[in-house]
Formats: sequence, C-alpha cells, structure tokens
Amino acid sequence: MNKIYNVGIIGGGVSGVVTALELAKYGVDTILFEQKESVVNGPPFCHLHAGGNLYPDISDEQCRILMKQSIDMARLFPESIDKRPTFISIPKSEKYAVDIIQDRLDMLVSYYKTLIDEDPLNEILGSPDDYYKIYSKQDLIELAEQPNVERPNTPDEWISNTIKLVDYEKLKTPVTLVQEYGWNLFRLAAQAQLALNKTENCNLKLNTSVIDIKDVRNENVDYNWEIYTKDEVYRVNYLVNSCGFKTGKFDESLHINTERLIEFKAAYVSKWQPIPGLIPELIFHGERGTPHGMVQLTPYSDDYYQIHGMTENITLFKDGLIQSKTNEAQPQFGEDINQKLFRGWKTDDINTRTENAIESVSKFVPSFKSATVGGPPLFGAQQIPGDDPSLRVGEVSFPYKSYARSEIVKASSALTVANQIITKIQEEKIIPVIAKRTNQNSLLDCISKDEIDQLASQLTIERGYPEALSKLIIEN
Repeated sequence: MNKIYNVGIIGGGVSGVVTALELAKYGVDTILFEQKESVVNGPPFCHLHAGGNLYPDISDEQCRILMKQSIDMARLFPESIDKRPTFISIPKSEKYAVDIIQDRLDMLVSYYKTLIDEDPLNEILGSPDDYYKIYSKQDLIELAEQPNVERPNTPDEWISNTIKLVDYEKLKTPVTLVQEYGWNLFRLAAQAQLALNKTENCNLKLNTSVIDIKDVRNENVDYNWEIYTKDEVYRVNYLVNSCGFKTGKFDESLHINTERLIEFKAAYVSKWQPIPGLIPELIFHGERGTPHGMVQLTPYSDDYYQIHGMTENITLFKDGLIQSKTNEAQPQFGEDINQKLFRGWKTDDINTRTENAIESVSKFVPSFKSATVGGPPLFGAQQIPGDDPSLRVGEVSFPYKSYARSEIVKASSALTVANQIITKIQEEKIIPVIAKRTNQNSLLDCISKDEIDQLASQLTIERGYPEALSKLIIEN
C-alpha cells in the first residue's frame, strides 16, 4: 500500500475516535486502527462528571477542568447524555464534611456562570442558579409525604421519589441534588462509528490489530512512521498512540520509559423491581478502598441499574492498581485480572461481585436487596499518567516529534486531547494552519437519533448486555 496518511491513530476508544473525528472535520487524511469489531469498548463510563462531585478528595482545579471538558463533550454528543440529576450524600459513618462539599458546589456555580458568559451554548446543565439544591432533614421528611411522580420535572419531585427509598437516618444532612448527568457509552460509540463510516477523510480499520510500529524519520523517506498489521504496512506522517492502558506497549517499542499507573475496575449490572417514578443517580460517599468506599447506583431503562462500590470486593481489585517499573513502560497485571480483561469472567465471579454490589446499595436503599444479577459486568483498565492514583484529569504528551500519546483518565478529556494534537500537528507543519477552529462537528451533527438508537441497541446486544443499557431514561 503506497498511500501516505497525514495521521495514524492506534486505538478506537473514546480518545481515538474523537481525535479522528476532529481531524476528519478539517479534512485531514487519517487512518484509525481498532482491534475489536466496533469502537469505544472500554473502560466503561456512565457519568458526565460535570464538576467532579463524585470525587471529594480531588482539587478544585481538577473539578473546574472536568466541568469544562464535560460540557464540551456533551455539546459534541448530545444524544448520549441522560439529563437526570445526581443525589449526593455522606453517610454518618464517613469523614467528609457536608459544608466542604457545598463550598465546592458554590465554586462550581461561579465557574459555570463564567463558562456561559464565554459562550451561551455552554448552558447545558440548566440554569447556574439551579445547578444544585440542598435539602435539610426536615425537607426530606416533608417531601417523603408527597406523591410519587412518574417522570419528575423539578428537584423536589426527584427528591420526593428518592427519599421514600433511601434510609436518610444513616446520612448526614443536608443532602444535595446536583445537575450532573448520565453519559451513555453505547450511544456515544454508535454516533461516533456512524460518523466515521460516513466521512471520506478517515479510514476506519475495525478488527485490525497493530502488531508493530517503525520509526523511519531518519531514513530519508517522505513519511515518518510505518504501522504494521498482520496483512499490511501503512505509512503515516504523524502517529497518535491512543491505546488506553496499553499505550506503554508501543512506548516500549520506541524505547520510551514513562512513569504510569494502570487500574482495573468493574461496574455491575442489576435488575430491580419496578418502582413508582424515576430516581436520580445515587451517591453515598465513602473513603475509597476501605470497606465503606463510595456506593454509586446509576439508573437505566427498564428497571436496570449499574452499581459501583469502591471497595476491593466490588469495583476495585486486589493488585488491580499497578505501576510501571524501571525500564518498563507497560505495567503487567496478574493472571486473575488478565483472565477478566482478555478471556472473560467466570460465572461465580460475576454473581458474587454483583451480589456484593447489591448488598452495598441495600445498606442505604433497603428495598434494593431484592435486586438480582442483570447481566455481565462493565469493566476495563484505565491509564493514569505519573504516580498519583487520585488524578482524574489526564490529557496528552508529546515524547517525540511527530508522536502523541493520549493520556486521558476520564472520557470527558477526549476533545481537549484532540484539540491539543491538532495544534501540535499544525506547529510541526504536518498540515496547513486551520483558519477557523470550532468545537462543533458537522460529521456528528448529521447523524440522526434513529440511526443512533439502532446501532446503540445493536452494539449493546453484541457485547452481551441488556438492550435497555442503550437507551436514555429521559429522551432528549
């Protein structure tokens, strides 16, 4: 194959596809390699993180970055956003102070107003004055007496539905309802894949594993990299390593030793009895990694719920957080986690961990003890650049000329990374300077809701999950 592509991207996760779509938007000739049958396979995400309210220990600066990046991504993929709020609470057993969380929320409201002043289209989380609402114990008692609302429209209606189910005597008050939305992985994957298939500017190579890369920048040829697959060699001028937790594999082949952590985590799919009215996502804060780690219950359609429990017997794993060693860019998991990552879960593990997750929720939502296993876990490994496991904002690095390594930790960083890579490619004169840059993407805008519905459903079923996980609980 003699064609030379301006950019070659290895890895069709959320960072790889957003980078490819942004390049294609500007007419940049790109090839994207993904080893699986479809794009955006993991690690899973379910929450927009528009303010970092799930992470009481991270800095205010990280919270602001997450809010800005989440808004940018929500504008790009509106049909993947589930516009239901999030219930934030702190059990009485935990160290976190309610007033600290509320101080942070006030900071986020102020920052959100700044973003809207910069661009009115950033007002996707509702009015800043409605970004959050607090509820005292007396408020909860009174709202528990109100009738259920099948489809809540106000914060009070959401809380009224919720507080009938939650044992609020176990919680510090006040509690908070925040406009942090759900984010549907399957719908984002569908919209991205449909857009990539329609553009002539990106050659999407599914079911294609990259087995090697070769640096030919000093070999007096008119391209910089060779990308080897089983059957072909592809020539590109700029290389983007977007392999997620496996980025170190190609770093090692280029003799780049980069300090990084990688972490394996899982969330669990449960089926619960029908309840009279929608509820928000439920967060019960706790110290990560302890027996009282945060519990997170995410509602989906048709009475399915996803559960995170930040303990070693639910979402986290023994030896699930590993660090690169000297002269090693790619850390290696042990056999148990490799089995789950590459060969599948044992039924006993699925049942035991899902049942542990259900029990963790039922401590705060007593009737949830009747929930059952609803499907296989959503799981994956994520990279964390450096050595700080609490880092939630990762972006991109440029170890060599004509080489970028995506280092996102949260999916919301993907557009930021794409823009940084485009800036670098222009600086290196791989492409001409783009006269006018915008965060809107017409390739994504032209994909219809019906197309997204159909492919999202197909992807969800093909990956072994209930079809309900492809739907929004509140249609846009």
